[in-house]
Amino acid sequence: MQNDIQSPETVILGVDTHLDIHVGAVIRQAGKLLGTRIIQTSQTGYQELLDLAEYFGVLKRAGIEGTGTYGAALTRFLIKNGLYIVEVNRPDRSKRRLEGKSDPLDAENASRTVLSGSSKAIPKMQSGACEALRIISVARRSAVKARTQAINQLRALLVSAPQDVRDQLWKSKPHDCVAACISCEASEYSPLRVALCCSLRSLAKRWVALTEELNELDKLTRKYASSLRSQFGVGPQTAAILLAVAGDNPARLKNEAALASLCGVNPLPASSGKTVRHRLNRGGSREANNALWTIALVRMRSDPCTRVYVDRRTGEGLSTKEILRCLKRYIVRELYPLILSDLAYANRPLLT
Repeated sequence: MQNDIQSPETVILGVDTHLDIHVGAVIRQAGKLLGTRIIQTSQTGYQELLDLAEYFGVLKRAGIEGTGTYGAALTRFLIKNGLYIVEVNRPDRSKRRLEGKSDPLDAENASRTVLSGSSKAIPKMQSGACEALRIISVARRSAVKARTQAINQLRALLVSAPQDVRDQLWKSKPHDCVAACISCEASEYSPLRVALCCSLRSLAKRWVALTEELNELDKLTRKYASSLRSQFGVGPQTAAILLAVAGDNPARLKNEAALASLCGVNPLPASSGKTVRHRLNRGGSREANNALWTIALVRMRSDPCTRVYVDRRTGEGLSTKEILRCLKRYIVRELYPLILSDLAYANRPLLT
């Protein structure tokens, strides 16, 4: 007994995360459940959960569900306190059907996946330039949609406007059309023309304001994703998404195959018997997958080298979808060293 007191046993913490509460479970190395606790999502609650785990023994590892969403703040708190954190996926549905589901049970399962070694993913740090780019990409996406909606609404009003107004304000280029509509004045007093000019000016000013907002948001992308932005077909949004998915701790990406798996563009073996084949990977980040799809589509349309490749593969009998899948995998291989370069620049120590 004295020996046990002098050498406290190592314990493992598992956490099932939610918006307002987290549920933690502590187990021994032997697998015995020691206790569970429901905490509030606050600094006080996080400290309470840490104190509970350290009461039972020496805490070095923890498994957390949703390290990038509900569990992000807890993850940062535990890492700051010197713990090794593992990202835990949701329990398998077939296992849930057999064992049932509850928050304490999910927390216990999270700790057991760490104990068994089945969960090994290192969570993103979410504290540097990549997290800033992720935040910016959220605002940029909504700004782009709103700007597109504004110019579409403006053109729709011009299509049905009186012919003299349409002849005066309709321009093929959005910038020219917006500039003309900003200075729009009703040539005669009538409810129709006054309302039309007022609406056109409002939409035009909205488009200009959103354009300025996008230019301001793109400044950070140009600063921290200069290597990616130099490649054909890589725009500010796709560059920000790829860097955000890679994360602020590039040690997570051991090679370009790891990045391909993270983006869901690595083909998975699906062979059986005499049939040897691969299937599409529907896992990984769908945002990153869509970003690679956008880059591949732009290159298929405008890049001469890519068009030669597409023609060759089409001659071999591949469909457009199959060619896109191949291109996405090749693009990951091309962009992997550039992503590491941009991450190294973003994470460089600042001179004081």
